[in-house]
Amino acid sequence: MFFQQHGALANRLCPGLQIQLAQFDSGTHLQTPARVVKLVDTTDLKSVAWVKPACRFDPGSGHQIKYFPNIFIMETSAALDLAKHTLLLFGIILGLGTFSGLLARLIRVPDVVVFLLVGMLIGPGALGLVDIRADSAVNQLILIFGSSYILFDGGASIRFRVLKEVWITVVVLATIGILITAAITGLAAYYFLGVPAIVALLLGAVLASTDPATLVPVFKQIRIRERVAQTVMSESAFNDAMGAIVTFAVLGVAMGAGEFSATDALLDLFKQSLFGIAVGGVLGYLAAVLIAHEKFDFLAEFAPVVTLMAVIGAYMAADGLHSSGFMAVFVFGIMLGNVESLGFARSNSESHQLESFVMTTALIMRMFIFILLGTQVDFGLMNRYLWAGVAVVAVFMLVARPVTVFLCALPDRRARWNLREMLFMCWTRETGVIPGALAGMLVGMKAPGAQIIASVTFIAILVTILLQATTTKWLAGKLELLEE
Repeated sequence: MFFQQHGALANRLCPGLQIQLAQFDSGTHLQTPARVVKLVDTTDLKSVAWVKPACRFDPGSGHQIKYFPNIFIMETSAALDLAKHTLLLFGIILGLGTFSGLLARLIRVPDVVVFLLVGMLIGPGALGLVDIRADSAVNQLILIFGSSYILFDGGASIRFRVLKEVWITVVVLATIGILITAAITGLAAYYFLGVPAIVALLLGAVLASTDPATLVPVFKQIRIRERVAQTVMSESAFNDAMGAIVTFAVLGVAMGAGEFSATDALLDLFKQSLFGIAVGGVLGYLAAVLIAHEKFDFLAEFAPVVTLMAVIGAYMAADGLHSSGFMAVFVFGIMLGNVESLGFARSNSESHQLESFVMTTALIMRMFIFILLGTQVDFGLMNRYLWAGVAVVAVFMLVARPVTVFLCALPDRRARWNLREMLFMCWTRETGVIPGALAGMLVGMKAPGAQIIASVTFIAILVTILLQATTTKWLAGKLELLEE
C-alpha cells in the first residue's frame, strides 16, 4: 500500500526506491513484503525517528492493527542489488587476477593458466566466491568484448611482410584443416564414447577450431620465431568462422533439419570471410587515417578510445552482416598495427601511449575471460565421462593436430616449413573460449549428445591450457624457435 501524502516527496528525494507503509500487527512483528532497508520519518526527512503508533480496525482479520503513519520502508530495487553484487564480483576478479598475474610471472608460466586455476578455485564447485552463469548477459558481454579485444591485440602484432609469406598455410589450416581435425576427433569419440556417429562428428566439429583468446596471450608473453607465432595466431583468428559453420551444419543433420552440403558450407565460409575482412579492413584504414594521417589525424590524442569504438563497431557491423565478427576485429588489428605500411606515421610517444593502453586492456580482458571460464567448469559433468573424454582429447592432441599440420603445411612451397617449425605448430592448438561457447550453445539448444559434448569440451579446455600452454616456452627452446 502506498502512502499518498508524502510518497511523491520521498520519491523525488530517493528516486528508484519503492516506498511502502510500514505496519505492525497486534504483536511486535513488522509486516513488510520485502527486505527492510531503511525506516524514514517523512515528517522530517533529515532524520529517522519513531513516532507514536496509531491503531485501525482491520475488517479482514477483525483485529486492531498498530501502524506508524509517517514511517516508510525504502526498498532497494532488484536492479540496484544486482549492480552492487556484480560490482563486488568484478572487484574480486580484478583483485585475484592481479595477484595471479604476479604469480604467473614469478613461476614463469603464461598467465591464462593461473587465471584458469584461480577461477576453478573460487567457482561454485569449490569456494563459491564467484558464480556467474555461462548464459548470463554479463558473461556473454565479457566473452564477446574480451575475445574481440584480445584478437585485436593479436592482429596488431601481425606484419604484412610475414603474412604474405605464410598466407597459404593459414588459409588451408583454417578450412581444410578444420575438416581433417573434426573427422579424426569424431572417429575417436565414436570409438571411446560409444555415441552415434553424428554426435561423434558434432563433438569433433566443436573441438576443431583453435582458440585465439588463449593463443594470442601466450605468444604475446613468449617470443617465438615471428613467422611461426603469426601463423598460429592467424589460423586461430580465421578458423573460428569455419568451426562454427561446420558445427551448425552437422547440428542440422543431427536434429533432422537437413543434409550436410560441402558446397553450401564453403559458400557460407567464403561469404563470412569476405564480409569480415572487408569490414575490418575498412574500419582499420579509417581508424589509421583518424589517428595517424598527416592532415586528418583529428583523433590522434584519443587513439585508445578510437580502438575501443572500432573494435565494438567492427564486431557489430560484421555480425550484422552475418559474418565473423572475430575475423573483422582481427583484420582491424592488422590494419592498425601496420600503419607505416599504409603510408602513415605516428610519433614514438603516441605509439607508446596506445601500446600501453592496449596491453593493459587486453590483460584485464584475459583476467575476466579465463577466471570466469574456470568458475564455469562443471566437475560433476566432467567426471561422468572422464576417462573416455581424456582418451578422445589425447587422440585430438597427439594424432588429429599433427596429421592436420603436416597435411596442410608441408605442401606450402612458398613458406618452406622445416620439421622443427611444424612440430611446434603440432603442439600449439589450445582449446578455450570459442569451443566452450559452442558447447554451451548446444546444451541450450538441447542438441543430441549435448551433455557429453560439453563434458569432453571442458576436459579439452583444461588439458590443452594446463598442459600445452605451460610447456610452450620449453618446447620452443628445445626446437630452437625462441627469439631474444
